[in-house]
Amino acid sequence: MKYLWSGRFKEDLDELAKRFTFSISLDKNLAVFDVAGSIVHAEMLVRQKIIPRKDGKKIISGLKKIEGEIRRNQFVFKPDDEDIHTAIERRLTELIGPVAGKLHTARSRNDQIILDEKLYLKRIIPEIRSVIILLQKTLVNKAEECIEIFFPELTHFQPAQPVLFSHHLLAYVCMLERDKTRLSDTLNRINISPLGACACAGTSFKIDPVYIAKKLGFDDVFTNSVDVVSDRDFIMETVSNLGILMIHLSRMAEELILWHSSLIGFVDLPEEFCTGSSIMPQKKNPDVLELIRGKASVVLGSIVGMFSLMKGLPLSYNRDLQEDKRFLFESCEIAHLSTLIISRIIEKTKINVVDMSMACKHGYMEATDIAEFLTTKGIPFRESHYIVGNLVKKAIEKKLPLNELDELTIEKITKCKAAVKFVKSLSPEKSIRLKSSHGSTSPSFVKKEIEKWKIILK
Repeated sequence: MKYLWSGRFKEDLDELAKRFTFSISLDKNLAVFDVAGSIVHAEMLVRQKIIPRKDGKKIISGLKKIEGEIRRNQFVFKPDDEDIHTAIERRLTELIGPVAGKLHTARSRNDQIILDEKLYLKRIIPEIRSVIILLQKTLVNKAEECIEIFFPELTHFQPAQPVLFSHHLLAYVCMLERDKTRLSDTLNRINISPLGACACAGTSFKIDPVYIAKKLGFDDVFTNSVDVVSDRDFIMETVSNLGILMIHLSRMAEELILWHSSLIGFVDLPEEFCTGSSIMPQKKNPDVLELIRGKASVVLGSIVGMFSLMKGLPLSYNRDLQEDKRFLFESCEIAHLSTLIISRIIEKTKINVVDMSMACKHGYMEATDIAEFLTTKGIPFRESHYIVGNLVKKAIEKKLPLNELDELTIEKITKCKAAVKFVKSLSPEKSIRLKSSHGSTSPSFVKKEIEKWKIILK
């Protein structure tokens, strides 16, 4: 097979060099986008009278046949297909003959590949956003189901204060909203058409890049041909965004894994997303969640890989950029599938209400409420903090909860009669009800937040 660039060379490409340089195994993901861009490019060439109308019709007809083959998984890739562009042009030549060679007029693979990648992202980013919304809805629904359930919130992985479990779940909804926003912002920067830059300097043909941009759904056209063929900011940004998303999913997976442990027992994960042990018959392992946690590292590795790829490249196009797709495709696939899977896991996870509420009896989590109460009685907070620290110390010595200390001990340490009744009446439920600040675990606020998110995610 003759390659697009073979006229300059006497010798054929070495077989080892073919294996090393050909990218078709990755480029297959871009097939439908390459055809879509080629059809519009052919239309533009005819419209601008750069190629005859009859040739344009033959080219577009052949491209539509190729598109059908791709969608039906009937397109045959051959060993000598260097990349997706040459594979499609090779097949077009088989279908319509030498006239296929006119398709590449006023175009380079340098601007063509960026177009393909951007069209791919214009499709896949909305799909990832959709599964993020699905996960948010799942979390909000679970939060509504669990509105009466409380459990210990941790700081430094130590019991801190009781909160509504719903409040904890909504924290992830907030994280995911930021993920959605980042992806939307990136999509705005992706939405600039690169076609017409050619190799790096533009072309002498009277092309119409604006026509191509509008037909392919882009908001704008590039302004600098050197920049656009060497730019991969949009891939670095996308992979970075997906890395943050995967960190959020990994943290979610980590908590579910911990909660599922029989040592904690807050949740019971669905069997459909667990596996057994090859040697221990009793095991119900959270392998799927562990893999989500593990695959987060793959996406983080792609961030490092993509940034390392770009850091030393001179302008404009360099063949190194062929490797960008490796990082992009894998990150998109992992993020999409991980988000969908964790949504299904959360939907089917059983919450162990008794275990959660019993855990609130550990760690003297009502201590902050007592300190705040003493402060309302005119004691400076720093002093209140010290007093309650002594109260906790006494409870630890006696191996009692704070509300089971005798009244004399409470009054002696706090030097406040009113504190006796307050301490004796404390419970996790009361602690939660006492919260009144914006964004807190206040039941009334959490209920409003659930309704707010239901409207946002509708």
